[in-house]
Amino acid sequence: MSVRIDETDRKILRALQADAAQSLDEIAKTVGSSKTPVWNRIRKLKEAGVIGQHTVVLDAEALGFEACFFVLIRTSEHDKGWQEKFLAALMARDEVQEAHRLAGDIDYILKVRVQNARAYDVFYQALIAEVRVFNVTALLSMEEIKSTVALPL
Repeated sequence: MSVRIDETDRKILRALQADAAQSLDEIAKTVGSSKTPVWNRIRKLKEAGVIGQHTVVLDAEALGFEACFFVLIRTSEHDKGWQEKFLAALMARDEVQEAHRLAGDIDYILKVRVQNARAYDVFYQALIAEVRVFNVTALLSMEEIKSTVALPL
């Protein structure tokens, strides 16, 4: 379903990105509208797939997940069977927060969040036991400078 996004929709989306838990009254006030039109627009944006799942952003470090690794993976295998097995292995591991297939020398990059380096090694050993890869490079993030899921609307 195709949907046209106007400036009011953008204001609603910005408000939801800032705090999806705020009330319809608060969003309506922010965008300069009343509650019913705002609700109808939100419903339209959900139906069109513009607004996805609602979730809560947790503080990883507060919960003991102090290590964030960016894992660069090169493979010499590109057949469908290998790829299906690799993707299934990634989907089964909660440590993998993001996974991207890349163009260029590196085939995949993963964002892996774990408690510490030892937990990363457990993850790594399990992954390479399940799926053959040509080369793995793990980069430890020393400091998270910026992290957002908000789009620049």
